[in-house]
Amino acid sequence: MIEKTALLIVDPYNDFISEGGKLWPYGKEVAERIGMIPNMRRLLASARQAGVLVVYVPHRQFEEGDLEGWKFLNPSHARAKHIRPFLRGSWGAELHPDFPRDAADFVVQEHWLHNGFVGTDLDMLLRARGIERLVLCGMRANTCVEGTARYAVEIGYHVTIASDSTAAFRWEEWQATMEANAPTFAHAIAKAEDIVRGWQNA
Repeated sequence: MIEKTALLIVDPYNDFISEGGKLWPYGKEVAERIGMIPNMRRLLASARQAGVLVVYVPHRQFEEGDLEGWKFLNPSHARAKHIRPFLRGSWGAELHPDFPRDAADFVVQEHWLHNGFVGTDLDMLLRARGIERLVLCGMRANTCVEGTARYAVEIGYHVTIASDSTAAFRWEEWQATMEANAPTFAHAIAKAEDIVRGWQNA
């Protein structure tokens, strides 16, 4: 089962989860409350030790003019246009230093909104390597993690969401995903320690 499993790390940018990041003030309270960063570190280290494929699922690194002229600018992009996170070439668009890419890891094409599959090579990469089971963590619970997880279920993957390794901008958003929404589509919602234990005993 391990060889058919991938850990998807969604949007681990400095702007999201590093002190000084443009969006960190929004997510800091929830991230610290659940211990997101140490739990993500534990997941990543365990995945590499167990031979689980590690895949980074990054948001679009914006460039000047990217969001100009959109006919239906959604709330997330409206916020991005104002705050301008993940600017290509900036510190904020670099991976958090605790989650550097290893030579065996993969970074898929950037997603523009909430779904890591749409317009990217994520599905092709996973299927080409025989991956059937996904564990998701990262930012944010109610947007990119949930959007990617829902789609993964729709196209046939077994999906686990690492609840204490996935944060949101508000506690109510985190609760909405972990307690109301995810139980209706995800195959499992688990803490990092339980996921790690499962990999160690596989």
